[in-house]
Amino acid sequence: MAASNVAPDARIVEAATLDRAVETATAASDLLLILLDLKMPGSVGFSGVALLHAERPSVPILVISSADAQIAAAEARRYGAVGFIGKDQDLSVIEDAIAAALAGEAPAVTPLMPDEVDEMAGKVASLTPTQLRVLLGVLDGQLNKQIAWDLGVAESTIKSHMTTVLAKLGVQNRTQAALAARALGLGNH
Repeated sequence: MAASNVAPDARIVEAATLDRAVETATAASDLLLILLDLKMPGSVGFSGVALLHAERPSVPILVISSADAQIAAAEARRYGAVGFIGKDQDLSVIEDAIAAALAGEAPAVTPLMPDEVDEMAGKVASLTPTQLRVLLGVLDGQLNKQIAWDLGVAESTIKSHMTTVLAKLGVQNRTQAALAARALGLGNH
């Protein structure tokens, strides 16, 4: 409702799962804004923000969630969101945040990030969409063979991506990669 109030002529598409949101976002050439709930099915922690940002880096992502705003706002921004707004906000505040995001501005209700950007969050943000999917598979406890099946590629391709993920994150093995990603909130919300 808030989005249609701000942009009455816009075509609004809803997705019930993260997979469907990614499909929709990658297929839509005229996408202007992504509104995302952190707790949507298929999303773990900030993985939805990270994945959608990796797929569509030029499209602003505004997180609208019931998660703790003080913690979630800064984390959402680290993973590529332009802002965060709590579901408990008044409709007019949500509409103002959507209008600001559409105008390319950070919504005023979003707390500013600390001056020091977490180094590991920057490393995770440098992953390609496929590399991020591989890391998310590791977080889910999947073997390379399972990740390959899910992504429709050869196991050797996953091994190659995993080598690159480890190098980009500056870690030695899958366990360290999973622990680092989990510490950043990718796998614990």
